[in-house]
Amino acid sequence: MQVLPIVTWPDPWLSTPCSPVAAPEAEQTGRLAADMLNTMYHAQGRGLAAPQVGVLQRLFVMDVTWKEGTRRPCVCINPEIIARSATTAPGPEGCLSIPGVTVDVPRADWVELAFTGLDGQRRTERLTGFAAICAQHELDHLDGIVTFDRLSPEARAAAEANYTVARP
Repeated sequence: MQVLPIVTWPDPWLSTPCSPVAAPEAEQTGRLAADMLNTMYHAQGRGLAAPQVGVLQRLFVMDVTWKEGTRRPCVCINPEIIARSATTAPGPEGCLSIPGVTVDVPRADWVELAFTGLDGQRRTERLTGFAAICAQHELDHLDGIVTFDRLSPEARAAAEANYTVARP
């Protein structure tokens, strides 16, 4: 498994909507998912979308519990939210593609996520708490949306100014 370079904002890849994965159970999809999980763990993240590693396909990985001790990796191929709560709450979000910046983003309290696993089987899961937030964040990446795009113009300007200072 490789640690892949992470694309950082404002790279245009992060603003480009992704294409569906044609063969979810293909060997190259499995290798990409394994490399993405390895990259996510190495970067101390909890989610990573394919465009963040320069691949414009509808695939993301997440593991929201590994920092508490147990790894439970999830590979989501061609994911879509098929239902969501009517209520939202803002909460702090960081992004591996915008290092050093945390912003409050309103997200649905729960979502029903449909996706294909590496075995080629379609499944649906109801996600709550941080898992719901993470899935919504990673799905945004697949649609060419970053956290800055979810902010008011004033909040975005402040966050972007913060990012410029935080950049290496």
